Amino acid sequence: MATTDTNASVWPMVFLSWVIATVSTLGAIFLGEVMGLTPCILCWYQRICMFPLVLILAAGLFPLDVRVVRYAFPLALVGLGIAVFHLLVSEGLVSETLTPCTQGVPCSQQLIEWFGFLTIPMLSVAAFGAITAMLIAIYFKASK
Repeated sequence: MATTDTNASVWPMVFLSWVIATVSTLGAIFLGEVMGLTPCILCWYQRICMFPLVLILAAGLFPLDVRVVRYAFPLALVGLGIAVFHLLVSEGLVSETLTPCTQGVPCSQQLIEWFGFLTIPMLSVAAFGAITAMLIAIYFKASK
């Protein structure tokens, strides 16, 4: 178990990771259920990675258990990979014929563009990237 000094520096990062996962999850539910936007296949895969992070990270907060990184990191890393791939598809850098989007909403379709540049895949990359970076930092701080 981590020392009290390590706990004081690690707990806020676990909490912030949980906040990002929670806001992302609520945002995805809002876009789908309230705004009626149908998610593409890649969005569904990202949701599969993000939604459990809310519960996993919360379980690691009370009491603080830095071993939460073991369980959260694989989901965050896989989600980040899918999100980056989705961003490349939506930006036209990867052909949509290489994606699993054969039925329903195309993965290259940009349903929302805030401030003239901010898209759903960009938000997903930012969320998974931030969570992944914080989990790596937690791992190294706790292993000292």
